[in-house]
Amino acid sequence: MTSPLRLLAAGCAALVCAGAVAGCAGTDGLGAAEPAPAVSVQPRPKAVWHAWSGTSSASPGAAASTRQRPPEALKGLPKVGAKGLEALDVRAVLRADPRMRPLAGLATITRPGDAGLRPPRHVDLTGDGTPELLVAADTESGRTLLAVYTARAGKVYDVLFTGGRQVAVETLGHDLLLRSVCADGAQQAVRFHWDGERLSTVTDEKKYGSRLPYGVTELPTPAHGRDSAS
Repeated sequence: MTSPLRLLAAGCAALVCAGAVAGCAGTDGLGAAEPAPAVSVQPRPKAVWHAWSGTSSASPGAAASTRQRPPEALKGLPKVGAKGLEALDVRAVLRADPRMRPLAGLATITRPGDAGLRPPRHVDLTGDGTPELLVAADTESGRTLLAVYTARAGKVYDVLFTGGRQVAVETLGHDLLLRSVCADGAQQAVRFHWDGERLSTVTDEKKYGSRLPYGVTELPTPAHGRDSAS
C-alpha cells in the first residue's frame, strides 16, 4: 500500500483520482424545427477553505481521466444516520481510512503556514443534496493531502484521495477544483466530477506565469536547475 508521505514526495501535484468520464456529447447541430436551448449561467469557483484559497485562472482545460475499482466502505465506523457525515467523528473516519490514518492525530489548524488538519468541510459534491466530508492535512514540507468521503446506505466511502504542494481547494457548481504549484514553476488546476461512484478527473491543466496559490511568494526552483555543488 502506498504511503501518504510517499505520495507527498512528488515534485508536482500528485493528483490521485478514480472513476471514468462520461461519454462526449453529440456533435450534431440543431434541426430546422428545433428550438435553441436556454442559456444557463456557468458556475464560478468558490473557495472551500477561504484562508487557503488561490487567485489563479478561472477554469482548467485539458481533459483527463482514469479508471479504478469502485470504492469499498470503510470498516469500523458506526452507521451513518439521518444527520449524515456531519455527525461522525472526523478523526475516527481518518483512522478508518488506511491512507489517512497516519495523519489522524495531527492538531487542528486555522491558517496557512502551520502543519496539521484544516477544519473539516461538508459540501454537496454529488448533487443529491447530502454533503460530503472534505478533510485536508497540511504538512511541514508545504504539501497537502485531501480526502473526500461520502455516505451510502449508512456506510462511509472514500471517493477521492489526492495531494499536492500548497493546495487551494474550490468548488465549481458540484465539481471540485484543486490548484497547486509544481516543481517546474507551473500552476496545476485539476477538476473532479462525480461519476456515480467517486470523484473522477475531468480536466487537468498546467499553466506558467499564473498567479500563485495561497502563501506562495516565489516559485520553487526546478531540481534540474539547481547547482549540484550547493
